[in-house]
Amino acid sequence: MVTKEICPQCSCKKTYKIRRGKLRCKSCKYEWVSGRLPLYLNRKEWTKLLRWFLHGISGKEISNETGISRQRVLRALLIVREAMSKDIPDVFSGTVEIDETYIGGRWKNKRRSYRETRVKRGRGTLKTPVFGILCRDGKVWAEIVPDVEAKTLMPLIHKRVKQGSIICSDTWKSYTGIAARGYIHRLVNHNKGEYSKGGNHINTLEGFWGYLKRRLSAKGGIRKERLPLYLSEYVWRYNNRKLSNKQELDKLLKLLYNYKHIKFSG
Repeated sequence: MVTKEICPQCSCKKTYKIRRGKLRCKSCKYEWVSGRLPLYLNRKEWTKLLRWFLHGISGKEISNETGISRQRVLRALLIVREAMSKDIPDVFSGTVEIDETYIGGRWKNKRRSYRETRVKRGRGTLKTPVFGILCRDGKVWAEIVPDVEAKTLMPLIHKRVKQGSIICSDTWKSYTGIAARGYIHRLVNHNKGEYSKGGNHINTLEGFWGYLKRRLSAKGGIRKERLPLYLSEYVWRYNNRKLSNKQELDKLLKLLYNYKHIKFSG
């Protein structure tokens, strides 16, 4: 059912009702409950909540530790991940690695009929494709993509990597033509057992994929529509891994303070 509500995320006027009294924006797909945003927590409550969140504690345990209701904690963590998604690294330059991976549920948990007719892993699987770019200075960017074809990946490379940079990749066909776009293209052929040839490799980015999948697996299952937010969370955590706990906390508080949905009460 179409409503007269305006989306608090992108100000779109086309919104409609979905399950459990929620509203969804037709444009950005943001979901919220009318009259419940912005979320009011004072700075002390945010600080306590974020301190436990940065330690990887679940929403239920955060609620127990802080005394904030579980429902409010879950809403707060949703906003935290949305704020993390806005903290995007600048355009990469120098030597970068590009690669794609696939994330989804464990193969053994799939229906038998699914396992018999689908590819288990790699290109051709029906898992969710993710494309990533990593700079050798330690920063990474990753995004869920509809497919891993050249028409999808090339615009992302052009947008995120400065021309003249060295790009390391495997021999996936979608990367053909990178050199013609003003980059220095270095290849490693995994099919021939090549994983590092001089300084040319994508091992650092593959290390990030391993980190990402371990963290997602520990969650025990994530709704597909929330997957981009969890991806943004682990990209942010990886990019800020060298900061101390206090520095991470201060940076998150600053992000939230500047985020339009946050009102610090008290």
